[in-house]
Amino acid sequence: MAAPKGLRLHIGIFGRRNVGKSSLINLITNQTLSIVSKIPGTTTDPVEKAMEIQPLGAVMLIDTAGIDDKGSLGTQRIERTKRIIDKTDMAVLVVEADIWGEFEEGLAAIFKSRNIPFMIVCGKSDLAIPSNEFIELIRDKTGVFLIMSAKTGENKELFYDKLQEITPLNWIKQNTMLGGLVNSGDIVLLVTPIDIQAPKGRMILPQVQALRDVLDSGAICIFVKENKITNMLSVLKMPPKLVVCDSQCVLQTARSVPENIMLTTFSILMARLKGDLAVLSGGANAISELKSGDKVLIAEACTHHPLKGDIGKEKIPKWLAEFTKADLTIEHCSGKDYPNDIDKYKLIIHCGACVINAQEMLSRISKAADANIPITNYGVAISFLQGALERSLEPFQNELKQ
Repeated sequence: MAAPKGLRLHIGIFGRRNVGKSSLINLITNQTLSIVSKIPGTTTDPVEKAMEIQPLGAVMLIDTAGIDDKGSLGTQRIERTKRIIDKTDMAVLVVEADIWGEFEEGLAAIFKSRNIPFMIVCGKSDLAIPSNEFIELIRDKTGVFLIMSAKTGENKELFYDKLQEITPLNWIKQNTMLGGLVNSGDIVLLVTPIDIQAPKGRMILPQVQALRDVLDSGAICIFVKENKITNMLSVLKMPPKLVVCDSQCVLQTARSVPENIMLTTFSILMARLKGDLAVLSGGANAISELKSGDKVLIAEACTHHPLKGDIGKEKIPKWLAEFTKADLTIEHCSGKDYPNDIDKYKLIIHCGACVINAQEMLSRISKAADANIPITNYGVAISFLQGALERSLEPFQNELKQ
């Protein structure tokens, strides 16, 4: 199974129109991924390509529209390019020899302000070689600089070496869902309801990731449905070190699992892996302050056809209404359509973010912080609404105190 998109290192390719971004990504991927033309603005929407670059591993290369695009459509393309920055783990800024202006300066400033490591590639070396003065200027912007030609393939292999130089430390030392919670020989019980919301013939991504983490740690994994927890605990000779359940059955699970056994949910583990658990757990407290007329945004990173009893469309709004006794205005967004005007909301409840990368989730958390809007996620919010949040966060108390 290929690495999920949300677990890939996202590498954004940025620059002006017709500067050679598409040619570069075609060279890197060894295929015609992006259309190349002398006509400026050929790349209209971000183009993504999943591939393996060793020793980095699974990456997602993203070709973007020129940051200097013009006209009404150009403005929309630039906006989409800027949104790509939200999920960029590391960036490649493509320039031409002896050309550095407001667009390049602006991108470099954004990368630095967001702590996004980046390198500068001076392309089209088959047409022009940058002057020594220009090279010195570039080296003042970043210590990682390379002269290349997509046409001749000059320095293609060196490009991969340069990527390693800017790879973020948090990618090299990646966290895992169960990191620090279980050890070799421990038993982990994964409680996975199978109902109309469960995908036919497969497990949801967080469940698969948890299983892989259990196996990697040398622990023992047991799957069980929520109505078989008591039976399973009664036949085990050794109690589980950890129980992880679906958020929707957290209260039922908490009642079935003894207090001396650690308990949490898949969504809370995702909040820890891809977000900021302290911020998201704190954001749940805002639920108690909601009153009639307040607007709440329920945000999902993926797009799907909601079925009856959908967690985001039906269940969470219902639980909020029952808990707050307030007439709330619930709005939804999904996929890439994350709103810019979030300041109108009193609370944002985000999904587990299993299909987006940590950088994009952290960007959304940061935007909420900048707007002074509390944000939480599905698992944290549901545990709060069911009165099981303290129990669900118990495994992370030392982390939350730091």
